[in-house]
Amino acid sequence: MCDPQNQSSPAAQQPMAVERLQRTRTEDALWQAVVAFQGEAFYTISGLPFSYTLKRGRSGDYNRELLVSRRRESKTLAWSSVVLAFQNALQMERGTVIGRPKELGDIRGISYIYPLLYRWGVIQVPEMAAEKMAGIEKETEKPCACTF
Repeated sequence: MCDPQNQSSPAAQQPMAVERLQRTRTEDALWQAVVAFQGEAFYTISGLPFSYTLKRGRSGDYNRELLVSRRRESKTLAWSSVVLAFQNALQMERGTVIGRPKELGDIRGISYIYPLLYRWGVIQVPEMAAEKMAGIEKETEKPCACTF
């Protein structure tokens, strides 16, 4: 029987993983957040939806590769890329607003790592980027094509 209060479920682990990551800022805490958030919906800075799962090796253990699911295709994201972006973010002064993914470095898959680090409170981003990564599209006023 399913226990809605089950603390081992991924959804229950998410707040604890984020809190630990923000408190300790270690690679181990980063890994715990990655594990807890697999399958969750994320959005790139351009508003494109994606999620990820972790690949498993022959033994059944996670092999530290993220399989990013995009609209029609998937791509693999190496754990080393996630760690490098994380380390670069930690070297920046706390409170620094990181305006675009490339500010974290020329890292393969950075457009997918940037929203992860933002969601977990590792980096701060401009308001417009935060809205897009939250899946919120601001409606822009378009001229009316009506004829009177």
